[in-house]
Amino acid sequence: MVSDRIDGAAECARALAAGEVTSRALVERALARIETAQPSLNAFRVVRAEAALAEAEAADRELAAGTRKPLLGVPLAVKDDMDVAGEPTAFGCPGAYPPVAEDGEAVRRLRAAGAVIVGKTNTCELGQWPFTEGPAFGATRNPWHPDHTPGGSSGGSAAAVAAGLVPAALGSDGAGSVRIPAGWTHLIGIKPQRGRISTWPRPESFEGITVNGTLARTVADAALLLDAASGNHPGDLHRPPALDVSAAVGRDPGRLRIALSLKPPFTAVPARLDPRVRARVLTLAERLAALGHTVEEAEPRYGQIGLAFLPRATAGLAERVREAPFPELLDPRTRDAARLGRLLGGAPLRAARRAEAVLHRRVGALFARYDVLLAPTTAAPPPRIGTLVHMNGWNTDRAMIAACPYAWPWNVLGWPGVNVPAGFVGEGLPVGAQLLGPAHSEPLLVSLAAQLEADLRWHERRPPRPSATDARAA
Repeated sequence: MVSDRIDGAAECARALAAGEVTSRALVERALARIETAQPSLNAFRVVRAEAALAEAEAADRELAAGTRKPLLGVPLAVKDDMDVAGEPTAFGCPGAYPPVAEDGEAVRRLRAAGAVIVGKTNTCELGQWPFTEGPAFGATRNPWHPDHTPGGSSGGSAAAVAAGLVPAALGSDGAGSVRIPAGWTHLIGIKPQRGRISTWPRPESFEGITVNGTLARTVADAALLLDAASGNHPGDLHRPPALDVSAAVGRDPGRLRIALSLKPPFTAVPARLDPRVRARVLTLAERLAALGHTVEEAEPRYGQIGLAFLPRATAGLAERVREAPFPELLDPRTRDAARLGRLLGGAPLRAARRAEAVLHRRVGALFARYDVLLAPTTAAPPPRIGTLVHMNGWNTDRAMIAACPYAWPWNVLGWPGVNVPAGFVGEGLPVGAQLLGPAHSEPLLVSLAAQLEADLRWHERRPPRPSATDARAA
């Protein structure tokens, strides 16, 4: 039996290298936890039990031979929009998808770092919504409150990590899809610079607004996974310079100038910050001030940034729908959004892409005066399961924008952001805050997040682990 002390990606890697545990034992523990939790939390679309055990045994042979890699033998999960050789990539869609032949570049790099991929986590249909529910797989539930969503679209990865099924996981973020579920499950969620983690076999994803990112309980684990997955395929359109983000975890960030932004960016429908979430973010701002930073209220000049988001998001969706093998099975909201994307895929899309340089200058002017931007991750705590899944398209968009108006501008900009836990509201529902920076600022954001973590010790608070009794009752 593996000690509960051996937990988290970095600690698992250390214990494996020291010979305190085997990869097979860690993978068996992960698979047992997944089996127990799956009926109640439903975090996984694919579980690779036989393949993962074989890969664990291969990792143990490498460890015994003296091989050392950053994640050698560590069990991890990836979101089901990433290709894993021999497994289907359904991306939340209904229908029987065929297995793919090759790993995507991000998965290939994780394997090169020694990781064992135990499964692929649930995501809503084509990653569109901040909840993880659908006819293809049912509802994925929040480990803190199973009658609430863990968020989306990387909700399966967030639920799996928060529940302790795996030490860390990859997700993807096109409008907050890593940061939102991280905020709603009390995790660290890193949305890196565009291109930091490859999206290959796609040169870019959703017209460049979607990037791959990491979810973990600690800053160190999220940074370790980010470094392991980072790097590019020759076909990638975006190739930022290499960074060692893990090296920033223990680094003093210095005294920073932090802008506090509480006003939602412009949206076509009303969005209001829940007073309980506002209070948690203000408390976090006070802690940052107590740590020696200067925190002042200041708003970025977002302008009509939504006009640069909508054509890219919907045109990217239209591309995915064209490729879907069972388009007739897709949600009517998906088909409607794809029709809009086809309409916006010409001149409006070209204008939206050209606008990015202007937005970089206008929003980036904030960073002439400040080092980091602090903002809520969401405007509200996680809604109950079933709240959004049966709405029509218009009402879904209204509810989604009302709950999650803060994250998507950084996808238009392509810049890094880190969700950090901001505490709990109501009956113990987690909420988060974003640390946002300019291009290539991951080390600074991670350094600041790690300083906060050392002060607040948020990673020491965890939800109850699902039991067989919970599964039978679900």
